[in-house]
Amino acid sequence: MSDQSGNRRRLLPAAQSRWETVFPIVTTLRGYRREDFGHDLVAGTVVAVLTIPQAIAYAFLAGLPAEAGLYACMVPMVIYALMGSGREVVVGPVAIAALMVSSAVGEYAEAFSYRYLSITTTLAIEVGALLMLLKWLRMSGIVNLLSHPVIVGFVNAAAILIILSQLEAVFGISVPGTDSLFAEAFYIVGHLSEANAATFSLAILALGVMLFVSRFSVPLLRHIFPSLPDAHPVNRVGPMVATIVGVVLVAVFSLDQTYDVRVVGAVPAGLPPLTWPVLEFQLWIELLPTAAMIGLVAFVETYSIGTTLASRHRRRVNPDQELLALGAANVAAALTGAYPVAGSFSRSSVNVSAGARTNVSTLVCFLGIAATLLWFTPLFHFLPHAVLGVIIIASVLTLVDFTALRHQWHFNRRDAFINVGTLVAVLTFDVEAGLVIGIFISVALLIHRSSRPHIAIVGRIGTSEHFRNIERHDVETFPHVIAVRIDGSIYFANARHIENFLMQIVAERWELEHLVIVCSPVNFIDSSGLEMLDRVTRNLAALGIDVHLAEVKGPVMDQLETTDFIRRLSGKIYFTTDQAMRDLENFSPGKSDPSETNV
Repeated sequence: MSDQSGNRRRLLPAAQSRWETVFPIVTTLRGYRREDFGHDLVAGTVVAVLTIPQAIAYAFLAGLPAEAGLYACMVPMVIYALMGSGREVVVGPVAIAALMVSSAVGEYAEAFSYRYLSITTTLAIEVGALLMLLKWLRMSGIVNLLSHPVIVGFVNAAAILIILSQLEAVFGISVPGTDSLFAEAFYIVGHLSEANAATFSLAILALGVMLFVSRFSVPLLRHIFPSLPDAHPVNRVGPMVATIVGVVLVAVFSLDQTYDVRVVGAVPAGLPPLTWPVLEFQLWIELLPTAAMIGLVAFVETYSIGTTLASRHRRRVNPDQELLALGAANVAAALTGAYPVAGSFSRSSVNVSAGARTNVSTLVCFLGIAATLLWFTPLFHFLPHAVLGVIIIASVLTLVDFTALRHQWHFNRRDAFINVGTLVAVLTFDVEAGLVIGIFISVALLIHRSSRPHIAIVGRIGTSEHFRNIERHDVETFPHVIAVRIDGSIYFANARHIENFLMQIVAERWELEHLVIVCSPVNFIDSSGLEMLDRVTRNLAALGIDVHLAEVKGPVMDQLETTDFIRRLSGKIYFTTDQAMRDLENFSPGKSDPSETNV
């Protein structure tokens, strides 16, 4: 009996550990304090106030009805709060994912139609399934496919496209059907005289209200609360204030009927219904590439936000757990009539600045949105599209970053080329194709750079044990022995370049009898690289030149020891470059072999 109880006690912590691994919020709640709830309550309320107008705006950007944006803030937000490792991250609809959804699904159905909504749920469940598959395969490192220049170029291009897509709503001009946002923009510019004055006035007013709130709300409130900090979240509630102003003006003056101002219309009340994506095999196959791109962008965006915010509190975000949590959140979005979701930088940063201490703030935000869906949806009937367009434009403008391009141009022009190439590709083609092209450019330049590694002839500095590039330092060299440092691993992409460099050195030095290859920067050698070294050794041996290796790393040495290369090597393997050169510097041509100092 005692043995059984002992086993139960040993198994219980393991079971708890598994639960806490899948649901990190269990650990959070275990140490939750009463005073934390006050902070989480305020933060969750503020985030809800910001989220509601953004969610509706992003739903229209994606070509979906207003309620779909609110649904995307419900169960997906709760799922991530329970499973995500980023305590401060708020998951829900975001501008870039909405643009990608609109770009992809528009090929299969008309925006705002039932067919369109059913396809977006299919896309969401594919995104979720792919993310969870990546977690199962432990491929969180896929985040590295999107280098910083690719992300910056992609986000800048997406922001431009999003802004262009909102010009019709801001100016109130009906644009004839076209497949290009640039064509729409040119049409609007050419027909500004046809702009709806009431619509454009509402847009300007909404922009003014948002700027006023962001700049003057804190200074004004300081008359009542003198200790209010500059970064207080009240300066971020401009979208909600603009929404209220727009709704009141349209409702009071009947602008939708008198001046033909477009409004959201009826928003169904109630919590999201349980839905199921369309089961069309061919559609699922065709949507798969788009789902992969949206999933990759969503993961990178969420993980980047999580790591940035967690670092402020000296915490870390688990990328594998983020794949699981974000995947589950997207599956939940699909089953509740929403569309693909990701972490929102604006709402997450507001969550932090509002004083959130745990994921409980997200649950408070969920309750605020649930209350809105249950009782307050009639208030959004008169919400003008112009206000939503301004909210979207203001949100994406914070994402634009062209200063990075200037820094990249001065620091590494390859990165600048990747940035511009991605931006141009997204603007020229569509969002997914442009992102793929950006990744391809990044990988191609990486391969090109690694195919031509820096190779330096090194010499001794004075009488020290240090060896440096002969082109940068005043060093000592000898005509009959030369040391060459290869600054990179040796593999198929650069083996030919390294071989040509070594043979060129030999061709220029008739006195040469010893070639020392310094391998300190070499992390691995593949079969093509080994074959090249073997070929160089044989060719130089025929010329009476011995090839030696120095500073070979342990893993590389383990590789070499599994082959016959060491036996066929004409020279020796030295522990350090200093050992090799001291042994060979004193070896004059015609003498016997250098002493056995190899390792």
